[in-house]
Amino acid sequence: MPARVPTHGTDGVHAETKLRDQDFIMKGHHCHSCYELFYVESGDCRFLIDEHIFDLHPGDFILVPPMALHYTRYVFGSCRRTVVLFRREDVPEDVRKYMPQPTRFFSETAVFQAPKACRVQINGILKSMTAEEKIADERSALMLKTHLLSLLLLCSRVCAFLFEPPTELHTTDQQILQAARYICQNYMEPITSADVARAAGFSPNYLSRKFRAATGIGLHEYIVFVRLQHAAQELVSTSDSITTIALRCGFSDSNYFKDSFKRKYGVTPRAYRNIS
Repeated sequence: MPARVPTHGTDGVHAETKLRDQDFIMKGHHCHSCYELFYVESGDCRFLIDEHIFDLHPGDFILVPPMALHYTRYVFGSCRRTVVLFRREDVPEDVRKYMPQPTRFFSETAVFQAPKACRVQINGILKSMTAEEKIADERSALMLKTHLLSLLLLCSRVCAFLFEPPTELHTTDQQILQAARYICQNYMEPITSADVARAAGFSPNYLSRKFRAATGIGLHEYIVFVRLQHAAQELVSTSDSITTIALRCGFSDSNYFKDSFKRKYGVTPRAYRNIS
């Protein structure tokens, strides 16, 4: 059985700054029902989201869409990062339109880089947001939202936006990406961890160790997550039966699908369809 993947929501805009060192290990992959804006102030870190791995450096942002599985590793040493959580409704249309490729920007992972000359201003906005979290009075929700909009508008003006994943990855990462891409392309088939290893050209034990060491999640867990993610999309975009969707997304047992879906999303597939 795959481990439970925690999800985190938010009732408004929230910001948190932490200094992580190389000894910090996340418990596992997680996802949110809201957006996560991840920013690196100093140091470097490795960020895995779906089938992509990004090495992030000072001034780098990554925008994580809702329900995207992600994981951070601090393999390069100490890293000061800020995480901002927000909902789509926190960003009005008159701000969204200034983001590059606005419909694409809020529907998929976005990576963007702040020029060095602008980082003091960006760091100042983020510092104001984390300070506001500590004030926490009746004005704080609006103050946090105002800071978020200022941050997004500033980024839209000065940042360099990357809409394709970088190719400069370590050899081990290329191996992991090869396996992840195979899963994302074949999730609807009855593939196993052994099939993925064979397609990637490695022994199952070797690839399993490498995959978990690099990403924090097992191959089987990742296969199930990808299948669940596609099933969730189909539940709200089609009227097909739950059994049909489960089979189409690679689940041979509808009861296993329903149990796995509830562990990940906290509700049954039918309830998810009704509330989405």
